[in-house]
Amino acid sequence: MKTMNALLKGIEEGSFIALARALTLVENDIAPSADILRMLNVKSAVPVIGITGPPGAGKSTLVNAITDQFVKLNKKIAILAVDPTSPFNFGSLLGDRIRMSQQFNNPNVYIRSVATRGTLGGISAKTIEMIDVMRSANFDMIFVETVGVGQSEIEIAGLADKTVVVLVPESGDEIQNIKSGIMEIAQGFVVNKADREGADTFTNNLKKLVSHQQIPVFKTVADKNEGINELCDWLMEPIKSDNTRKVSLLAEKAFKIIQHHRMRNVDKVKLHSEMAEALKRPDFNIYKFTDQWV
Repeated sequence: MKTMNALLKGIEEGSFIALARALTLVENDIAPSADILRMLNVKSAVPVIGITGPPGAGKSTLVNAITDQFVKLNKKIAILAVDPTSPFNFGSLLGDRIRMSQQFNNPNVYIRSVATRGTLGGISAKTIEMIDVMRSANFDMIFVETVGVGQSEIEIAGLADKTVVVLVPESGDEIQNIKSGIMEIAQGFVVNKADREGADTFTNNLKKLVSHQQIPVFKTVADKNEGINELCDWLMEPIKSDNTRKVSLLAEKAFKIIQHHRMRNVDKVKLHSEMAEALKRPDFNIYKFTDQWV
């Protein structure tokens, strides 16, 4: 209890060491993580910004440029980079912190990577819990950069107060995905790498597509710091109160947490091991195999 209270106090006082330790406990379900989560003073007013979009859109570079801008305004920023989990060793693959190395020694920036743990859109119950730990610290804004793999970006809607979908001029095929449901969760679009050929045409088509929903579209060249000020001004605008959306967000968070606890006894490493043995049998049937796990 003494250690836990010290951790909670350290988090509220802005200690990155206390924050890192608490996040490790929570991510790995190590005691007393369950008690820590139930005693957190979560500051719901701290905005969580979801940054999602297809691989190669420059999300990490964009987050890095946005962070630079907010640090200049004396803002304290937390970044959670959600990396895809390897299906072979269950570790994270990308290591987005490497791409944000210039922020490492900044006392106003905290960066953490977390593996998706197999969730397509990158949002697991662990991600939600880790965000709540970060929200208990004294940050002005929290960014969550998620894996972009098609329509599964929609999962970010259960976490972020504002969701930004990042596209590039070559993302013509993404227009179909936008029509298929991403518009339902995006509060803003960013056309990054807007110095490339076709950027103006793509941006105009996107603006026409979302005009009736009044969703803003921003053009940026993140690695040259172009268009970042306008985007940051919009990010700082107060989030409009929408009780229906709030209920939906919290229900989605609750669903993820419940799902996690109901699946927590499923050991994926053991599953792989038993699958390897089962495949040696000539009468292997995946439905009979899963019966012993259900």
